[in-house]
Amino acid sequence: MAVAEKKKIQPQWWRKSLIATFGGLLLSYGLVGIFAWFGPGGIDANAKVQFNMWMITPIWLTILSFSFMFSTWRSALVYLGGANLIVFSSFIGLKWLL
Repeated sequence: MAVAEKKKIQPQWWRKSLIATFGGLLLSYGLVGIFAWFGPGGIDANAKVQFNMWMITPIWLTILSFSFMFSTWRSALVYLGGANLIVFSSFIGLKWLL
């Protein structure tokens, strides 16, 4: 019985949802921000503005849907927090270097 209880995902779904909602949104902003600033044409490219705006939602929803594959809410928090740390550190590092 304990093994069946451990494999259940349902008891932690709301925590994973909150972590994925906010952590995934920040991660999608960071990824799109890196593309916006350092992608083709830089931040001043005319055609990229609309593309950047529309790409946030599919990236965010992909992260949100895959976050339910984490076994616990703590692992979701660690991995999404780590991914956010890496993305925003990369963004700041690239801004500093260039």
